[in-house]
Amino acid sequence: MDPIFEGADEGNWTTSSNDTNNGTMYWNQFVQPAWRIFLWAIAYCCIVIVSVVGNVTVIWIIMAHKRMRTVTNYFLLNLAFAEASMSAFNTVFNFIYAVHNEWYFGLVYCRFHNFFPIAAVFASIYSMTAIALDRYMAIIHPLQQRMSSTETKVVVGVIWVLALLLAFPQYYYSNVDQLPGRVVCYIDWPEYTICDFKKMYYVCVVILIYFLPLLVMGCAYLVVGLTLWASEIPGDSSDRYKEQLTAKRKVVKMMIVVVCTFAICWLPYHVYFLLHQFFPDMFVETFIQQVYLAIMWLAMSSTMYNPIIYCCLNDRFRAGFKQAFRCCPCVPQSSYEGLEMKSTRYFQTQTSIFKASRMETTVSTVVQAGDETEQSKAKVTVGPGPAESIVGAEPRSCSLDLTSNGSSSRSASKTVSEASSFFSHNNLQDQTLNSSSFFSDSRERI
Repeated sequence: MDPIFEGADEGNWTTSSNDTNNGTMYWNQFVQPAWRIFLWAIAYCCIVIVSVVGNVTVIWIIMAHKRMRTVTNYFLLNLAFAEASMSAFNTVFNFIYAVHNEWYFGLVYCRFHNFFPIAAVFASIYSMTAIALDRYMAIIHPLQQRMSSTETKVVVGVIWVLALLLAFPQYYYSNVDQLPGRVVCYIDWPEYTICDFKKMYYVCVVILIYFLPLLVMGCAYLVVGLTLWASEIPGDSSDRYKEQLTAKRKVVKMMIVVVCTFAICWLPYHVYFLLHQFFPDMFVETFIQQVYLAIMWLAMSSTMYNPIIYCCLNDRFRAGFKQAFRCCPCVPQSSYEGLEMKSTRYFQTQTSIFKASRMETTVSTVVQAGDETEQSKAKVTVGPGPAESIVGAEPRSCSLDLTSNGSSSRSASKTVSEASSFFSHNNLQDQTLNSSSFFSDSRERI
């Protein structure tokens, strides 16, 4: 954030230099006692630590587990990257500048300091907007094709390109100036007689990075919420349908909490700067520094809430956080082993394979029992010759085919299905066919 001093504008991303070279004497009227600076330092350090650690953990959870690389999670990864970067590269420097009202970090970082926050906030809120639109398409128009992984990465790239273009004026017009006793970082906005470029730019920025995306997300989640919660689940719905509906509700609920938290944290910040553009005389009072530090802390704190929200409202992220912090004594031990990271489809596949295996075992037992019975009958009714070889060999082949483990659950299910229909048909014919015709029919079906 920029300094607060008489004769120049203060703010997070802008100050003005209109009066810095007109011979006016400047002084720093916002000197704070050491104990107050210490308390503010603790508050801002908590933001940085929680935000960086939490968002880096979110990035690890998504990147380290293939099952977590979904369209929604790719946008969450981009959101986590933007928030972690802003906390690491901007929050501390803004705090130092706002407390001491002096710039210590040179022209290059002055430009980055004014440029990057807008880009990061733009990338953050439009990542949430992309998630809202993706949820809308998945729930309202489920038959339409979803975005692929490549298309998602392209959208993320476009978001960052637009973010950098929107923030470029902040970089281009940033400058440092030597005042009596201190250096300030400010934005030397050009002066036009036709329009006030500075006010026009900031009004556009607030609309583009706050009100417009919130309007889009509000409309999208309103329609999605009415679809998911307004209609009751049919009484005869399958368990699979209920599980899908519950999972969709959880994801939408989590994202609504994320969006509301972002909106609440950044609203005072944008109101502050809009007021500053139209009523600059209000911001020369001594108390405005404490108001500014509190508003800036609330805005920057938005970067640390999302990992906490993911951990509380999403089972997979919770399992990932437990795995990441398993060495901490306060984290309860749990049987991780990657199971929590598997998708619902994975569990269903495993259940199907287990059921198929049990059916295969049952069928194999019946066939083997029939094999032994028919062999004993064949010794009495069938003489030696080719027929005996057929009777003795064919059931073994049937048993071997049914009990062999296939390479996939689909082949196993197919084998069991054929075997079940085979035995059902044979049971109907058991009263009319003798053992020879029974095994002959078995050989034809297999």
